[in-house]
Amino acid sequence: MANNVESTPARVTPGPGAASTPPTRKPRRRAISRGSLTVGLVAAVAGALFATNAALFRSNGGRHPQNLAELVRVESNRLAAFSEDVDGLRVEVTSLIEQERGYVPPTEATPSDVDLASGRVPVVGPGLVVRLWDAPTGVNPPLGARPDDLVVHQQDLEAVMNALWGGGAEAMMIQGNRVDSRTAVRCVGSVLLMAAQTYSPPYEVAVIGDRDALQSALDDSPSIQIYLQYVEALDLGWSVESKDLIEMPAATGPPMQHVSVVEPAGAA
Repeated sequence: MANNVESTPARVTPGPGAASTPPTRKPRRRAISRGSLTVGLVAAVAGALFATNAALFRSNGGRHPQNLAELVRVESNRLAAFSEDVDGLRVEVTSLIEQERGYVPPTEATPSDVDLASGRVPVVGPGLVVRLWDAPTGVNPPLGARPDDLVVHQQDLEAVMNALWGGGAEAMMIQGNRVDSRTAVRCVGSVLLMAAQTYSPPYEVAVIGDRDALQSALDDSPSIQIYLQYVEALDLGWSVESKDLIEMPAATGPPMQHVSVVEPAGAA
């Protein structure tokens, strides 16, 4: 019985004179990572931005000073221009708000109690002028007194102001400055600080109102009675002058925009 032999293709071996031909290889595709793609995009965008900025600098070369002094001058001029624009817009906005609320300028309206209290209109009338000053220098204080007792303090001015307001003062002025609800009086050392300025004694408080009522309020104030004891013992300064006519300017600064009435404690 014949044997079954599996046929296998024979490997052809080239002869000595045949050319050697390498087998054909398919090209391999290189894989690109996501990170490499991102870096490439960022580099492209950055290049575009740099090119744009370079073009802007070339077109606006005159706006970019080459030294610090010139830079300060340019920026200062620009700030001044912006400030003028802001001021103009603020005036326009204020005008529109006042028109919406039916606001009448003070020159066209009769001054009311609110106008007087807020100090936004100049006033003229009879009243009192109170002056306070330090004791004379070079005088040794009596036994038991301190050098601090020989000068006018913030609480002394506040006592005068409170007494005069309580006595019905319609308008007040300190050192020539109109007093309103925002006025702050502060003593710094031996000087008075008010309206961003410093003043030395004598200190002058002027008020417009009923002079008899104002004088009675001063006489009845316990705090002023204590101050008058120092006037008697240490020669502190004190004077009250009655005047038929006192002129007061309007308060400086922006007008108040909001006001509310505070109900007394326990009110229904």
